[in-house]
Amino acid sequence: MIDITLLGTAALMPLPDRALTAAALTCCGRTILFDCGEGTQTAARRAGVSLMKADLIALTHYHGDHILGLPGLIQTMSCLGRTEPLAITGPQGLHEAMTPLIALAGPTAFPVRLIALPPEGLAMDALHAHWPGDARLSAFATEHRVPSQGYAFTLARPGRFMPERARALGVPVKLWGLLQRGQTVEFGGVTVAPDMVLGAARRGLKFVFTGDTAYCPSLVEAARGADLMICEATYALDEQAARAEAFGHMNFRRAAQAAAQAEVGEAWLAHYSQMIEDPEAYFENVRKVFPRARCGRDGMRKTLRFAEDDQQLTINS
Repeated sequence: MIDITLLGTAALMPLPDRALTAAALTCCGRTILFDCGEGTQTAARRAGVSLMKADLIALTHYHGDHILGLPGLIQTMSCLGRTEPLAITGPQGLHEAMTPLIALAGPTAFPVRLIALPPEGLAMDALHAHWPGDARLSAFATEHRVPSQGYAFTLARPGRFMPERARALGVPVKLWGLLQRGQTVEFGGVTVAPDMVLGAARRGLKFVFTGDTAYCPSLVEAARGADLMICEATYALDEQAARAEAFGHMNFRRAAQAAAQAEVGEAWLAHYSQMIEDPEAYFENVRKVFPRARCGRDGMRKTLRFAEDDQQLTINS
């Protein structure tokens, strides 16, 4: 199960009813925060999301509206007694951009680690043991005016455990749980691997957060088949497509086209220009392109769950 909360939907500047775009993903009590602009702490509190158990802050790029909330958040964590390490990741230039910002937070009681995600993605249990072993965060290249990247979080689901196979192999019942969690077991000189007692892998869960980007093939490919994508859509009008691309953004229609091409289960648009008073007013055409698009609103939340029948994915709002 994954909980996704859209903390804010604004671009460039926070508005009275619209915080800067950020999102939180929570699984097994641990959290990833995607971007951290000015006021992200307030937006999280308003949405009922605690960032004290955030193990990773994933930054899409280093423009101020996506990073300037970091010093205050780190300082708050320290004042509230956090001792667990905090990791921060981002595109090229991470150390140069983050080192002075982290220094603004002053001394902390916990280490702040700057990490680059490996090409195969980061196994989240490397940061904290409470993350499932099949949880992984990967980065993909996006196209903005500065180095930028989006993120894909996946939670794989192993095949169903087959008790009859375990019994036939003589595996003690007390070791079944280890096999279910993907660990190889040994007993009485016998070694049994998980694939010897598990059925075919079942469909997992996938969430994508784009950050600022123009339309690009890497976005479509990374988002392919995602159950939920939060997608930037800075400009509302069709006639603003060229302007959006020139500044490394998308308009509503282009974002909807990307979601349709990637065949995502649902797409939430976000990162609205301050010129857009009511994003919903422009959504009739968006839904003609991609009917499963939703107008992102601050505080929107969704829980992604594995389906009971192993074939279909149930997504509960």
